[in-house]
Amino acid sequence: MLAYPGHSSFISQDELDTIHNYYEKRVVEAIYEASERARDGDRDFIADVACVALNRLPPRYIRYDVDMTFFTSPQELEEMKDKVTMAVNDAIVYVTERENNLEKPEPSATETKKPAKKTRAKAKSKNVKKG
Repeated sequence: MLAYPGHSSFISQDELDTIHNYYEKRVVEAIYEASERARDGDRDFIADVACVALNRLPPRYIRYDVDMTFFTSPQELEEMKDKVTMAVNDAIVYVTERENNLEKPEPSATETKKPAKKTRAKAKSKNVKKG
């Protein structure tokens, strides 16, 4: 039973600390495997990628990692590993693209001008058959 105000049966903070998302450790391990930047110690990058990847995975809360391996088939564990790899790879691309977009200089006024739109009259005249 979890802590519930007004009840004498509380779970201790130590017991609450054992509850975690199964994917958290696997995602961080996958980030280190996939990214040299992570292995170089870029903590902000690791945190950003982990957040994006974890938000793309379903939560799987457990108390002990052994519970997951005991109650999950080898096929399911392999599928979960594949999902982690895919989520991490997608997250690395996502975070890197966002960082690159922030580093680009703002376009000049001439680059932001949009081409003139066709007027309805011009568009209609192209559709009229000459006969």
